[in-house]
Amino acid sequence: MQYQASTPQEYITQLPEDRKAPVQKLRETILKNLPKGFQEGIGYGMLAYYVPHSMYPDGYHCAPEIPLPFMNVASQKNFIALYHMGMYSKKELLDWFVGEYPKHCKTKLDMGKSCIRFKKIEDIPYQLIGELTSKMSVEEWISIYENAHKNRKK
Repeated sequence: MQYQASTPQEYITQLPEDRKAPVQKLRETILKNLPKGFQEGIGYGMLAYYVPHSMYPDGYHCAPEIPLPFMNVASQKNFIALYHMGMYSKKELLDWFVGEYPKHCKTKLDMGKSCIRFKKIEDIPYQLIGELTSKMSVEEWISIYENAHKNRKK
């Protein structure tokens, strides 16, 4: 589900009542742990955390006018989703998260390539999400992204 919002707070205001508090808490958790250099905004109709053009002028290769995406949070129809491109791109980070998840949640991990789906709002592991958020610097993310993009061109 995409919302027509131009700010993170506007996005949260539009959410159904039962989603506002958990999405706000996810936002606060991410902001508290987000490494220096990343910025918050709206991207693809959801909360976005990205590398600004001031740090990476090339932007996202698919749409250079968009800053380089890193993380997103979205309220979907049946779940809250956290998208983390670092886990998609760095196997060690993915392995760490998959190993840590059962220590924080009773429910089975519901995950795609970069998407973690939280169907039970009360089971969102905020502390774990905070740790995940802090594990990759802007510089590391840019390096991983550039290496992956160069390899794709070959």
